[in-house]
Amino acid sequence: MIEIAPSILSADFSRLGEAVKMIENSGSDMLHIDVMDGRFVPNITIGPVVIKSLRQQSKIPFDVHLMIVEPEKYIEAFADAGADIITVQAETCPHLDRVIQQIKATGAKAGVALNPSTSEYVLDYVLDQLDMVLVMSVNPGFGGQKFIPSMLTKIAMIKDEIRVRGLKTKIQVDGGINMENIGDIALAGADIFVAGSAVFQAENPSQAVRILKERAVSGANHMEE
Repeated sequence: MIEIAPSILSADFSRLGEAVKMIENSGSDMLHIDVMDGRFVPNITIGPVVIKSLRQQSKIPFDVHLMIVEPEKYIEAFADAGADIITVQAETCPHLDRVIQQIKATGAKAGVALNPSTSEYVLDYVLDQLDMVLVMSVNPGFGGQKFIPSMLTKIAMIKDEIRVRGLKTKIQVDGGINMENIGDIALAGADIFVAGSAVFQAENPSQAVRILKERAVSGANHMEE
């Protein structure tokens, strides 16, 4: 199933509550929330307090991506704040299996993200434990970057491994997704699409979400033919 997850990073931070409500009513499947600490990536965003406040205003699933060092120290706080999915960066977790189990113990779904230069092979021994793999298709830290074409190969390789093992793990892609390339990304094997500018800068966000989903579904259908 194709899912669209608008990224709150592209929203007007002075009107976050309104942005969340808009996304909830747009036909989107979840809200993608990037948490940055200024250490793993060169930017700082929001933490559990803000997420807890937004959670009170919305029932849409919160997809929380922790782009932070030592994420194991904060997983319970983000779960308590209302995260439905918690994704950590493989690069920040020397004990990745332990962190995945920590996420699952909170009741949240577990995801692992890979930076563009990180090999998909780091997932070999944990893939069967994951609800989601997040392929970063830009170098993380800022919105509005261009999609890195070579990530299509990475997506396809991860998809092949999921199929070979008979897993239900979903592939999420974040970075530079737009109306023109979402079909190709779906064709490569992606299931969940993080869209920032393509939704928040659209004149009609609900229409943008609908068109993105239609084009992704079309690409996914070509893959199955």
